Amino acid sequence: AWYVPCLASLETLQELCRKENLTCKSIGITNRSLKSYEVEYLCDYKVEEGKGYYLVKWKGWPESSNTWEPRKHLNCPLLIQNFLRDKNQYLSRGREGKAMKVRKHVKTLKPAIADYIVKKAKQRIALQRWKEELNRKKNHKAMILVENTVDLEGPPLDFYYINEYKPAPGINVLNGITTGCECADCPAEKCCPKEAGFILAYNKRKKLKIQPGLPIYECNSYCRCGPDCPNRIVQKGTPYSLCIFRTNNGRGWGVKTLQKIKTNSFVMEYVGEVITSEEAERRGQLYDNQGNTYLFDLDYDSDEFTVDAARYGNVSHFVNHSCDPNLQVFNVFIDNLDLRLPRIALFSTRTIKAGEELTFDYQMKGSIDLTSDSAEGLSPSKKRIRTVCKCGAVCCRGYLN
Repeated sequence: AWYVPCLASLETLQELCRKENLTCKSIGITNRSLKSYEVEYLCDYKVEEGKGYYLVKWKGWPESSNTWEPRKHLNCPLLIQNFLRDKNQYLSRGREGKAMKVRKHVKTLKPAIADYIVKKAKQRIALQRWKEELNRKKNHKAMILVENTVDLEGPPLDFYYINEYKPAPGINVLNGITTGCECADCPAEKCCPKEAGFILAYNKRKKLKIQPGLPIYECNSYCRCGPDCPNRIVQKGTPYSLCIFRTNNGRGWGVKTLQKIKTNSFVMEYVGEVITSEEAERRGQLYDNQGNTYLFDLDYDSDEFTVDAARYGNVSHFVNHSCDPNLQVFNVFIDNLDLRLPRIALFSTRTIKAGEELTFDYQMKGSIDLTSDSAEGLSPSKKRIRTVCKCGAVCCRGYLN
């Protein structure tokens, strides 16, 4: 699918809708808001003749329609709370690391403070819309939350959520399966893993029991067993509610779990565009100039294909690297037995507490490759700039590549 950004501003669209009496839920114009006023956020504050007034941005109305309203006219305690918190947050940052004194009796806010409050309000709305979009598109029951208490960064502008591989033209990620197991109660003697020459990957508690490097063969769409089969784990999607959050040490976005995750549990799948290694090399050169990339070599059996999650991906797009990770990469085969095109699953290596950040090692075999090629053994002309690691682990190697 092609995505074309709208060149008109939100204000222009809102004014057009009101002029033509049109509704558009995505920009806040509903039948109700066409005829009524609802506070979207608060922009400023002043005191006149002993009375406090808030500058109100009305939902579905352009900023040119903002009005000053006394506190008694506003029935929006949460928005007032957000306004005060954002003001105090700006003041607490201070200048040159020194906190500014918060005055209780303020008659007007400085323009810089009001500007920051408006930016935070717009960011909050944008992140809420992004969260709703992510949860509409996901195909699993667990929730996805979004959080940024660090800076003014909003949702990524060129990222599209997908649930499964998006193959490039000429690449088939669904082939090789024509039959399934006949088990009434998996695992049986001739269940899918044994047919492939391997053992069942999960124990009775549906936890991983095989060592890293061994493949996982799950039951597929042709199998006789039902959805409750103990050999259907990765294909059901992540069972944990996760939060995409802004890190406070310059690592951009990260992912943390909102629930406790036990050892050897499936956490998420790594998905993106499936491209040839030649195309990955071309993109890698471009990504190097930007300082980051999301290329993941599918090198279980060969190195013909790569997953690129830069523009298309799921929550795993935001998982950061660590030299001491709590996630491990495994190759999975379900509806495709082509050894060149395994699905990539991330399992927990230990118990992960609720609120803890999820990480994996970008240098794991078959893992993400921030340089598109290993620098070892390359000619000087092909060696890439080394990326400094900020994982903070005791055993940190110092570089991502």
